[in-house]
Amino acid sequence: MYGFEAMTFNVHSGYLEAIVRGYRSGLLTAADYNNLCQCETLDDIKMHLTATEYGPYLQNEPSPLHTTTIVEKCTLKLVDEYKHMLCQATEPLSTFLEYITYGHMIDNVVLIVTGTLHERDVQELLEKCHPLGMFDSIATLAVAQNMRELYRLVLVDTPLAPYFSECITSEDLDDMNIEIMRNTLYKAYLEDFYRFCRKLGGATAEIMSDLLSFEADRRAVNITINSIGTELTREDRKKLYSSFGLLYPYGHEELAACEDIDQVRAVMEKYPPYQSIFSKLSYGESQLLDKAFYEEEVKRLCLSFEQQFHFGVFFAYMRLKEQEIRNLMWISECVAQNQKSRVHDSVVFIF
Repeated sequence: MYGFEAMTFNVHSGYLEAIVRGYRSGLLTAADYNNLCQCETLDDIKMHLTATEYGPYLQNEPSPLHTTTIVEKCTLKLVDEYKHMLCQATEPLSTFLEYITYGHMIDNVVLIVTGTLHERDVQELLEKCHPLGMFDSIATLAVAQNMRELYRLVLVDTPLAPYFSECITSEDLDDMNIEIMRNTLYKAYLEDFYRFCRKLGGATAEIMSDLLSFEADRRAVNITINSIGTELTREDRKKLYSSFGLLYPYGHEELAACEDIDQVRAVMEKYPPYQSIFSKLSYGESQLLDKAFYEEEVKRLCLSFEQQFHFGVFFAYMRLKEQEIRNLMWISECVAQNQKSRVHDSVVFIF
């Protein structure tokens, strides 16, 4: 089918592709970020954002503002746009759009379970959940004592049910088990999404394979770095890596054996696309790695808009919007805490 999408794509998905490209033109530019970085108070940030696409969502908010309010309203805009696209979508685009939210569902499950473990109030935890990852029975997650109960009582009726087959154990939930559960679920989710995109074929398969492979490789690096110095064995580590991506399978073998950040760097520098990321870091330094990965991801997401007649633009737009919200949160926090000197540290320019 590759190369023939132009003949039939617009019948079902042409309107929505136009909509998402219109949404993309409303993303904040480098000039907007430079102006936001000059702001002295959160009200200044609100005033600047009122002149952008966020205007209707923020204009009626009273002073004094809080960072959480700004992030909440910006996320609400993303949710509204997503719901509009989902309502208009037909198969297979509607399933593709639903896949995009499964990552947030996993994060919400982990947030509720971890919070319950530390005896936090369920209502307070629900307010912190990402609205795109909500499902009907999420509040009842608090009753589960182990993975088996979590699955049987709650998750069996959600889209996450097939991903749980790999991590159902009777062990009690603790911080280590929950983190392993998160990564096992994410691995199953990414592999399933990857298979779905390959099945769609054409430009969607080509572009989404590249974006999901990058995501799988980034997770492999993060799992390796975060598990250095823990009781996680080499075999356990390997089980958490996704079975696709540029690093699969030989890179995974090498990463599983890494004992420190410099060994991870040595492995990654063998792969040309990742050389540029690690060349930005000095030896032994991992704090800037997240930002370097985000910058590379944004570059790849923007490139997906250069091609037409594929679903990758929907995934790219959602990810770019999430990055924009992260940027706004960082700028707002720096302004609120009077840390203006650090404001550029974590901002990733999109355009």
